[in-house]
Amino acid sequence: MLALDKRFNFIYHFGRYLLLMKQTFGRTENFSMYWKETMRQMNHIGIGSLIIVCLISIFIGAVAAVQFAYQLDGQLIPRYYIGYIVRDLAIIELSPTITCLVLAGKVGSNMTAEIGGMRQKEHIDAMEVMGVNSAAYLIRPKIIGALVAIPLLVTFSAFVAILGGYVASVPTGWLTDDEYNQGLRSFFEPYNVFMMYVKSVVFAFILTTVSCYQGYYVQGGSIELGQASTRAVVYSDILILLADYLVALILMR
Repeated sequence: MLALDKRFNFIYHFGRYLLLMKQTFGRTENFSMYWKETMRQMNHIGIGSLIIVCLISIFIGAVAAVQFAYQLDGQLIPRYYIGYIVRDLAIIELSPTITCLVLAGKVGSNMTAEIGGMRQKEHIDAMEVMGVNSAAYLIRPKIIGALVAIPLLVTFSAFVAILGGYVASVPTGWLTDDEYNQGLRSFFEPYNVFMMYVKSVVFAFILTTVSCYQGYYVQGGSIELGQASTRAVVYSDILILLADYLVALILMR
């Protein structure tokens, strides 16, 4: 009976999520208000997350370069392969996935708290009484802002990760400058960049919509709002990892 209740609970929330997305992309009242809010969200998500993305990315590239340099030491594989591995690892997997997992905690929980606070203070109810499409006004700018800003952050993350691999391997003597640059230029596939952007767009949509859903339907007080923020991060991370596997399965066939 408990398993049955959990199954129907999932169906209920999934159906309510789809209805919320339908309402979110429904009618638009004032384009100028949406434009200002979208710009604010892009600034908050993009500029506000640059430092944390930079710190994570540079260590991602550095650790990957040092680890592969250690593993390939004494092998017959040319050392310039380290630059090639760091580049593709950052572009295909680490930059889009790790960046979005971190943003789910930073940006997603903030969205849940922002919308959930408005729900608790009855701001959303007041907007609906005035005939405003509250879901569209509150959620749509966040989705658009994330779909624009997060792929740019992922691009920046991949660049910084490659730079981190250079800093960790060349000055320390694992590789020469020419070897690392040769690896960066070897076996490059533009399709990998396409996969990076597909993943970043999918992950951005997931972390934004799941977080907004948790905040929009929050009930109770501050404890319930904290629980909703936690659920938003946990569910977003799980769905991002699942989507990572499914996107890789589809695009790499």
